[in-house]
Amino acid sequence: MNLRVVFMGSPEFAVPTLRALSANFLVTGVVTQPDKPRGRGQKTLPSAVKTAAVALELPVVQPTGLASPEILAALEQWKPDVIVVAAYGKILPPEILSLPRMGCVNLHASLLPRYRGASPIGSAILAGDKVTGVCTILMDHGMDTGDILLQRQISILEDDTTGTLHDRLMSEGADLVVETLKRMAENRVQAVPQDHKKATYTRLLTKEDGRIEWERDAEYLARLVRAMNPWPGAFSEISGESVKIWEAVAMEGTDKSGCIAGIRPEGVLVGTGKGLLLLRQVQAPGRKRVSAAEFARGRHLRQGEGFNSSKCGVH
Repeated sequence: MNLRVVFMGSPEFAVPTLRALSANFLVTGVVTQPDKPRGRGQKTLPSAVKTAAVALELPVVQPTGLASPEILAALEQWKPDVIVVAAYGKILPPEILSLPRMGCVNLHASLLPRYRGASPIGSAILAGDKVTGVCTILMDHGMDTGDILLQRQISILEDDTTGTLHDRLMSEGADLVVETLKRMAENRVQAVPQDHKKATYTRLLTKEDGRIEWERDAEYLARLVRAMNPWPGAFSEISGESVKIWEAVAMEGTDKSGCIAGIRPEGVLVGTGKGLLLLRQVQAPGRKRVSAAEFARGRHLRQGEGFNSSKCGVH
């Protein structure tokens, strides 16, 4: 299909969509974020989308802002019938929204109007939702407020992390975008306004969002661990050291919040506001991930010691 498409996106989530568009349509250009310092060495590296676009031999621009003459000139030169946006990270100005004849289509990793904003995947896990999905919307001036074009629903598995769910949504999203554009080109899709009264919002996560508050119930904390994996990672302090908690499950039982209730071969039991949290996999600063039982042996942890300076009283 000779539909002229401009793609806008940056992280890994957007890469399968770019590749699917390139395989099905004429991608005339790609817009992505500028190269940024990344990782421990803070080496300046391109976005995942730029790397994929270069491999596909597609023209790329990396404006610092969407009002710059550079981006507007590039878009006019590329003459898109439609602009597709996936995790680009900025709201499009009116002059870009009105440029393509078919409008601008955004891929979002939730079933809108639920979880508008920057962290929909982890938010669905944290809330205990059983299902989530991806949807395409016809973009307007708001943040994820446009009319819905198509949606696909998928189940959230009991052991899903944000990482595993991200990868499934990423694949479903790429297929959905291709289907959306084909149906739009054939006038076989009806845009449906969102029910704004049912909208919920998410924000960009910070490292502090991963801090475990042991007064919360164990079921919530188990979801928090999964929702914060892989970033920023759930964490708590013990013996003055911040420890990442990568895998944990809720158990029945009682003990003081933050206090080690027992050390078993399968992990370390910690008291919460309701129930116990069984830590299965943890990571000390500068070390690799290990089983919680191995960590406890190496640190000579005992029942009754506490996380986050909890006053427990060693048994």
